[in-house]
Formats: sequence, structure tokens, C-alpha cells
Amino acid sequence: MSLTLEICAGSVQSAVAAQAGGAHRIELCQSLEQGGITPSYGTIERVLALLAVPVFVLIRPRPGNFVYDAEELAVMAADIRQCRALGCAGVVLGALDTAGRVDFAACQMLVEVAGPLPVTFHRAFDACPDQRQALEDIISLGCQRLLTSGGQPTAPHGQQQLAALVQQAAGRISIMPGSGVTPATLQELVRHTGAREFHASAKRLLPPLPAAKATEFDAPRWETDAAVVRELVARLDAA
Repeated sequence: MSLTLEICAGSVQSAVAAQAGGAHRIELCQSLEQGGITPSYGTIERVLALLAVPVFVLIRPRPGNFVYDAEELAVMAADIRQCRALGCAGVVLGALDTAGRVDFAACQMLVEVAGPLPVTFHRAFDACPDQRQALEDIISLGCQRLLTSGGQPTAPHGQQQLAALVQQAAGRISIMPGSGVTPATLQELVRHTGAREFHASAKRLLPPLPAAKATEFDAPRWETDAAVVRELVARLDAA
């Protein structure tokens, strides 16, 4: 069974670079420095026009926690419907209750709106105190994959838990390690977790543009680097 590399792209330029580097799938978002939120209609439309690889879209209405009220869930459902209409390959979502459990009713509604689109449950999972139960809930929802760092800040730190999740999943869902997945860490993750899909941003910091005056709008900009993606693919092929 081949190994899959998903690249998290926070812009049209990053998505294009990810495909150029050989990524097998894109998770499209924006505001990656805040953990990612749902990209604009225009961003999704343009990426779909330019890419041949599958594009999954992050459904997250705001930064911060994953406890959503009725209006936020309505926005998420509308965004999912738009992704279906545009022809996205899948969506990435997650919602929790105030106790840190999977919000089953909210997620079930969102999965139903997604209909035939494959669903990835994202790293909201890493905020769940009982990951064993959370995994069973996510499998029951019908999600195809789970993006997780094993409850740790990075996947390399969560390797032991990631391996346990792969064992528990037993092929019912794909466990996809993410966070801290780099050319230096990828092959060890392959060897120690048993996972078959991996998620990375492969990003680099863009040099600042010369400006006549610094303003409060200035912020660091990160973009996916095709060369780093290429190196990740090579490491995966050699694993």
C-alpha cells in the first residue's frame, strides 16, 4: 500500500507549490498562523481551477476553541454546501463539547451536509481528554481519516499514542499524523506509527517587502515551499 502526503496550503500560491512538489492531496485553508480557518470562495474556486490533485477544504469558522454555537454551525454547514457545489474532493472539520468530547450531534449534522464528500476529522481531536473514546465516536460518524498529533504539540512527540491509535483503528479509519512532520522526522514517523498518510505544511517564511512605513497590518507570511514538498515525497518513497 502506497504512502500519502497531504500538504496544508494557506493560499493559492501555496497550493500550486504543493502540487508542483508532488503532494498527493491538499488541505486548503487560510490564516495558517492561527491554526487555519475556512478559505474564501475565491481562493477555493481558483485552487480548484489550477490543481489536478484532490483538494480538501478546512471548515473552521474562526480561530480558537472547537466549541461552536448554533450560528457558527450554520456557517459551517453553508461552507460545506459551497464546497460541494464547487466540486471539492472533501472537507476537514471537527467540533467538541465543553467537556472536550466529540460533539456528536453537531458533527453528525455536518457530516450529513457533506453527503458523499469524504470527511477528515481534524486536530480538535488532540484537545480530547479521552482519545480512545473520541476515536470510536469519529469512526461512528463515518469519517474517512483523522488528523492528529497524538495529543502532543507535535507528531514526533506523540509517536507512541499515534501508534496506539493506528492499532485501535484497525483499518476502520486512516490515522494521519500531522504537526512537526518534516523531512527530518518523516521516516521515523513512518517506522514507528504504522500510519500510511502524513500531513505537513512544508512552509517557509517569506522575506518582508520593503515598505515606506511599518504599520499594525504587517505580519509574517508563510508559504509552502515546493522544494520541501519534493524532499518529503522523496523521504516517503524511500521509507
